[in-house]
Amino acid sequence: MLLLALDTATPAVTVALHDGTGILAESRQVDARRHGELLLPAVDRVLGEAGRKLDEVSEIVVGVGPGPYTGLRVGLVTAATFGAVLDVPVHGLCTLDGLAYASGLTEPFVVATDARRKEVYWARYADARTRLTGPAVDRPADLADQVAGVPAVGAGALLYDTVFTGVRREGPEHQSAAALAALAAEKLAAGEELLPPRPLYLRRPDAQVPANYKVVTPK
Repeated sequence: MLLLALDTATPAVTVALHDGTGILAESRQVDARRHGELLLPAVDRVLGEAGRKLDEVSEIVVGVGPGPYTGLRVGLVTAATFGAVLDVPVHGLCTLDGLAYASGLTEPFVVATDARRKEVYWARYADARTRLTGPAVDRPADLADQVAGVPAVGAGALLYDTVFTGVRREGPEHQSAAALAALAAEKLAAGEELLPPRPLYLRRPDAQVPANYKVVTPK
């Protein structure tokens, strides 16, 4: 196995290469506005550091969100393109599952990322590998009774730490493709079925056609 993992569902543009035994190389750059600009150079860099070629990749895993519309699509389209060109399987994994796996927690906890619009994407876990509920998108104030004092990781929990009062500041803030790759490799080795590489948007995109927009077509 040579598994290429990538995720652009959070402000982190992250790529990793896994050979079925461990991580060969990884890259992570946090920049919410440059997903499209940073992703392909990151893939080249990771392959170069590992001393491998793109045509050696046997499987691809991509974070399917939830995440903001534009950033999420960059990773999904890139993964689909690589899969088509290389003729290899493309698998999806929930981005929050990658963050949960990176936490290493063995007790019940929640993961929350910043969904903008004063909302968070979040899910509840029994441990680092087992999701119990979600993902969902909600206003933090609406979750106060459910998450107060519960261990929490992720940028959303850090941003709204008056609600996520059990936030683990030493835990992962943004996605790591290394964790995503390790989780995917573990699941594939166990014969578990992964998600299709389709986006988990959970809500409409931020950019919408203005109300009362008038279409002008030539005569």
